[in-house]
Amino acid sequence: MKLANEDPRNSTRIHKGRGAASNLAGRFAVQVSARESDGWQSEEEPLERLLTEAIEEKAKTIISSNRSPDLPFSQSVNPYRGCEHGCIYCYARPAHAYMDLSPGLDFESRIFFKPNAPELLELALRKSGYRCTPIAMGTNTDPYQPLEKEKCITRELLEVMQRFNQPVTIVTKSQLILRDLPILAEMAQDRLAQVAISVTTLDNDLKRKLEPRTAGPSARLRTIEHLSRAGIPTAVMAAPMIPALNDCELEAILKAAKVAGAEYAAYILLRLPHEVAPLFRQWLSTHYPERAAHVMSLVQQSRGGRDYRSDFAQRQSGTGVFAQLLRQRFRVAVNKLGLNLRELKLDCTRFHTPAQAGEQQSLF
Repeated sequence: MKLANEDPRNSTRIHKGRGAASNLAGRFAVQVSARESDGWQSEEEPLERLLTEAIEEKAKTIISSNRSPDLPFSQSVNPYRGCEHGCIYCYARPAHAYMDLSPGLDFESRIFFKPNAPELLELALRKSGYRCTPIAMGTNTDPYQPLEKEKCITRELLEVMQRFNQPVTIVTKSQLILRDLPILAEMAQDRLAQVAISVTTLDNDLKRKLEPRTAGPSARLRTIEHLSRAGIPTAVMAAPMIPALNDCELEAILKAAKVAGAEYAAYILLRLPHEVAPLFRQWLSTHYPERAAHVMSLVQQSRGGRDYRSDFAQRQSGTGVFAQLLRQRFRVAVNKLGLNLRELKLDCTRFHTPAQAGEQQSLF
C-alpha cells in the first residue's frame, strides 16, 4: 500500500484552480503520515503548480448496471474516472480510494480515460441478450470535463448510440456539450436524447471556490438556451443545495433556467459520503470559516444527526425541518414557473443493431 504522505498536495493551502484543500488519505489507506513544521522555517514555500495527469485505462466493460430505487436510470456509461472540474462536494470522489489514490486533489488531477469505451459499447449493444433502456452519462463524473476536448471519447460514444438508436440522458456542467449539438439534435428528433445542465449557483465568486474549473453561471444558462433552441429536451439540476450557502438561490436558479428554455427541473440536497465530508469541512474552514459551524449544523439536522446517511429513501433530499422546507420551496417554484408539466419518455422501440461491414442485410 502506497503511503498517503510526502506529497506536496497534502498541504491544506489552496492550489489555484483546485477545489480540495488537501490530498486527504482514502479510507483504505493502511498508513497515513503528514508533514509537521519543525519551527526552523519562518516562511512557507510557494506551492508548485498542480498539473493534471491523464492516465489511460483499458476498460473491460463499459456499461454499469444500477438497481438503486431512487435513481431514474438502470444503466450508465462513464468514459472517465476522476474529474478536473474539482467540485468539492462531488459524491464520486470516494471512488479514487479504490485505486489507492486520494479522493482529494488526486481525484481532480489524476484523471483516468477509457479510449476503448466506444468499442466496448458497440460490443455490448450487439449482444443478443441486450435489452434497450436509456443509458445515462454524467452520473459519476462529467463526460464533458476538460479532457474530453482532447480525447473525444464522449463524442465517439454518442456516435455509437446514434447508429443503434440507443436513447441517452446526459448531465453536465460544461458548455463543451455544444460541440455535439448536431448529433444530440438529430437524436432528440426521434426522442432519443435528453440533457440536464447542472447550475449550482448564479454567484461567480462562489462558483470559483466551489467548482473551480467549470463553466460560469451565465455560460451554463446560454448552454441551456442553445440546447433548447435545437429542440433537445433540457432540464436544470439545481444541485447540490447547500444549507446556508447556496440554498437561498434555489428559486433564482430555477427562474433563470426557465427563461433560458429549460422545461424540466430537479434538485439534490448536499451529499457527503465517506471522504467527501472531511474534504468539505476543510473547504468550509478555508473559504467560509465564519459560517462553517452553521452550515454543518443544518446538514446534520437534515441527515439524522450525521454528516451523511445513505438510505435510498432520503439520500437525495434529506429529512427534518430544513429538508422539508427545501422540498416545499422547490415544489412551489416549479409550479409557478411551469416546469415539469409533462413527463418525457425516451423511445426505446427504435433500437436496432446496424449491419457490420461485410454482413448480409436482411430482406425483411
